[in-house]
Amino acid sequence: MERGGAARLARGAHNPKVGSSNLPPATIILPPSFEQGFFNAIWSIRHLSKNSQKTYSKHLKRLAKDVDLNDSLKVEQFVFGHDCKNNYFMAYQHYCKANGIVWDRPNLKNERFPVKVPTEERINKVISSATPRYSTIFHLSKMGLRPDEISKIILRDIDLDRRELVVRTSKLGLERTLRLNREVVDLLKDYLCHNGINGIDERLFPKVKTIRNAWSKYRVRAFKKFKDTELLKIRLYDLRHWYGTTEYIKTRDIFHVKYLMGHRNIQSTLHYMHIAKGLINYSEDYTVKIASSIEEFTELLESGFEYVSDYNQAKVLRKRK
Repeated sequence: MERGGAARLARGAHNPKVGSSNLPPATIILPPSFEQGFFNAIWSIRHLSKNSQKTYSKHLKRLAKDVDLNDSLKVEQFVFGHDCKNNYFMAYQHYCKANGIVWDRPNLKNERFPVKVPTEERINKVISSATPRYSTIFHLSKMGLRPDEISKIILRDIDLDRRELVVRTSKLGLERTLRLNREVVDLLKDYLCHNGINGIDERLFPKVKTIRNAWSKYRVRAFKKFKDTELLKIRLYDLRHWYGTTEYIKTRDIFHVKYLMGHRNIQSTLHYMHIAKGLINYSEDYTVKIASSIEEFTELLESGFEYVSDYNQAKVLRKRK
């Protein structure tokens, strides 16, 4: 075969007009290497939280040990033989999108475990078993803050005089400003003073993993103290569920709850409406308090008590246990 014949045959495979000199040379697109493809994927999700980036990178590295990430069929076959399928597929979806790989993600339905909202009494039992540092953190969790949001708090975010906290969100949620109750304000004042925190951009609390491990530790301590097995079932995230559900029960305003929870999608908030319907009559036991001044009355309302009636020039309020 004459010199250059092989190249002409290669071009002729795409077009019968082999002899045409106006045809462009064939373009061969090579799949990206893992290193390049991994970099593209991580770069594409740089706007997500550090925890999400870490999780996705971990799953992509795990996949790359056993399969070629540029072969979507082999990736699917591998993932279907393992647990946490959706987590792998979410990570791989980012990889495909970042590297121009056409892939139809399998439509898997998550098995949703029912959310059991703990009572405030049990939550407070765990918190009472914690140190002042973690008592402050867990009281913030009771106000609907995610662990990642707590770990981001700096002194600049807090206005103790106005009792306000600006929450810098996670999970692509919306930023929000929360009204702090007096108990949390007092805890924060003591915490800042005890730890000598005065840098306005200094982070106040530990990382997410440390906070979660602390909750597990104090949950066990509370169980040993109160001999209540239900305490062992309370997850740290259940404090956020408790807050969203009780706020809806108090206000019946789904858009108000959406703002407090920092949700972008109203569908996420509607989940708390669904839970609340099953909890409105979950207990017939109440804590009853009397307010003899407007200050006491206001403080009790802010703490979740609801007005019942007047009695001897005082106001009677109650809150479900």
